[in-house]
Amino acid sequence: MMNTAIKINPLLGLIGTWQGDKGLDLAPKPVEDERNPYYETLIIEPVDIAIENAETQELTAVKYFQVVREKSNDKVSHNEVGYWIWDNNTDTIMCSLSIPRGLSLVAGGEFTANEAGDVSIEVNAKDGDAEWGIVQSPFLKEKARTLSFKRTFKVEGNKLTYKQEMELAIYNKSFNHVDSNVLTKVD
Repeated sequence: MMNTAIKINPLLGLIGTWQGDKGLDLAPKPVEDERNPYYETLIIEPVDIAIENAETQELTAVKYFQVVREKSNDKVSHNEVGYWIWDNNTDTIMCSLSIPRGLSLVAGGEFTANEAGDVSIEVNAKDGDAEWGIVQSPFLKEKARTLSFKRTFKVEGNKLTYKQEMELAIYNKSFNHVDSNVLTKVD
């Protein structure tokens, strides 16, 4: 019997402008760690080029821009740019990102998707990993080293739920820095 399964692009459901005000940031501090409520805007757009590597790897990508503001003072606390990338041949999902503190990474993982456009994604990266790694400035390596990164995204219709965990070596301790939010597609 022939397999007639339809291959579903996991990135299509991510495209749009997303906003949410239910964010919570568990952040490390020297004496007492903080719980900071936040709101954010996440803009995800298609990349309008055919991406091909070495004439064999076929990729589809979306680019994104994220701005997070603390509810207490409306101050920007996080700004991030990046790409979600899908390898059409291996079904690998990737996320490459940069934040303006001297940190960039490429995380890889898996996804599930259905014909309704719902998608669940999980990607991971580790400091020193040859495949899915983290690059950081000398200052961050010394003062706030990111040891591991995990991000999960779940899109159901016009709702996007995410959780991001970064294991940090900071303030002479190990800290699991967690951000999570529920966003709604507004455009």
